[in-house]
Amino acid sequence: MQVTDIKPAITLAKVATRVGRRRRTSHRLRRGLLSGAAAGAVGTTALDVVTYLDMVTRGRPTSSTPEDSIEALSRTSHIPVPGDDATRANRVAGLGALTGLFAGVGVGAVLGLTQSAGWRPRRFMLGLAATALVLAAGNGPMTVLGVTDPKTWSATDWVSDLVPHAAYGVTTAWVLQELAER
Repeated sequence: MQVTDIKPAITLAKVATRVGRRRRTSHRLRRGLLSGAAAGAVGTTALDVVTYLDMVTRGRPTSSTPEDSIEALSRTSHIPVPGDDATRANRVAGLGALTGLFAGVGVGAVLGLTQSAGWRPRRFMLGLAATALVLAAGNGPMTVLGVTDPKTWSATDWVSDLVPHAAYGVTTAWVLQELAER
């Protein structure tokens, strides 16, 4: 065997190692994305439960801000929501609810990706990050669209918004870390 015969074998071994590393990285990121999305879905359910319990306890109506956001987005983007009055109203209500689900699942997915990429905060910090991100994802677009202005909120308004989002953060962090340990 000559020295020149060894080089291709070494090069092939390097390529195989790189391919294996890429597959492991790809698998880890995919697992992080899916675990995060699942954790975000559970967190969104917790947010909804706390919100509905608040509505039952205080006898308050449901918020119209998700629907108002869809209406404002439709006006701003010049993309109408089709249908007669009743059908259109139902579509707007459905789209409003979906925006909350997308925000919750999306924030969870982002957190899952960051964890799979190496960010490993303690559960408390992960919960704070989840709470802050979902608050920004939910309230940011509504504020930009002019649907709401947090500067004008009362203390009760803030509590009504923060407590469900904190429930999201705590629940999402717990589920995400439990899934990461498996």
